[in-house]
Amino acid sequence: MKVTCLQMQTPYRQPETNFAHAEELIRQAMAEKPDVIVLPETWNTGFYIKDGLDAYCDHDCQQVKTRIGALAAQFGVNIVAGSVSNIRDGKIYNTATVYDRTGACIASYDKTHLFTPMQEDRYYTPGNQLCTFTLDGVPCGLVICYDIRFPELVRSLTVPGLDMLFMVCQWPKIRTHHLRTLTTARAIENQMFLVCCNSCTPYGGHSAIIDPWGETLALAGEAEDTITAECNMQILSEIRSSIPVFRDRRPDVYKL
Repeated sequence: MKVTCLQMQTPYRQPETNFAHAEELIRQAMAEKPDVIVLPETWNTGFYIKDGLDAYCDHDCQQVKTRIGALAAQFGVNIVAGSVSNIRDGKIYNTATVYDRTGACIASYDKTHLFTPMQEDRYYTPGNQLCTFTLDGVPCGLVICYDIRFPELVRSLTVPGLDMLFMVCQWPKIRTHHLRTLTTARAIENQMFLVCCNSCTPYGGHSAIIDPWGETLALAGEAEDTITAECNMQILSEIRSSIPVFRDRRPDVYKL
């Protein structure tokens, strides 16, 4: 499975500019003929507007479904459309959506863990459901930014069986070391591919595609960038048989 991350700039309060830019980046990315294209977190508004946020939000992800879903169908590509600031039933959510090669929306996810140090919880409503889906026969999951700091969330996704986890984020430059460490650890401990798509300016970039051994297959810098890597799903069975962590788990002992 060939995956492309679009590490894009996400200016504040410019949803139309950001939509147009995302669409152009998707068109450009098709030169690499990827199977999956990934966008970052809250790319329509930037992370995040405190005053007047509702005026810039998508409404039940209708713009994303219409515009990004149409590109998925046009190019016959799967798109993990990052997340957008989104109004639904009078509340604002940090919502991610996923589109298959026909342009159908096959999954959506509201960010579970809102980043209280920046008071995200004062402006957004948290989600309360996990997100799994299948792309080209590959079992996948999705988390948003701060979620990656909660290994119990990721393990809840991976115990039933997961081959690839997508993480979309607006992760600050000052904690790039945390981003690299946490994503690598989650890939290793859960024996899966991990695709991290961050934004840049003012956030820290360093989007990465990591294999189950913890090896980085592709890594962006701090500026706007597009990275692509081929993820060989055939290596998963060898890794999981040689180090059978899921077989050797002791849930009878764990008290969470």
